[in-house]
Amino acid sequence: MGVYRRLASVALRDACFFEPTCSEYALHAIRRYRPFRGWMKALRRIARCRQSNGGIDEP
Repeated sequence: MGVYRRLASVALRDACFFEPTCSEYALHAIRRYRPFRGWMKALRRIARCRQSNGGIDEP
């Protein structure tokens, strides 16, 4: 996640409709649910990305 946050353009990172951002969500999910389940939750979140129904979405 650190690599993405360092290399992704600010425009790409600021385009997220959700709070927290997908990368922050993934970090929280991995810490809370352990690696496998956390990554599954993160991937589902990314699949929902760029929809107009954003908002607060905690893991």
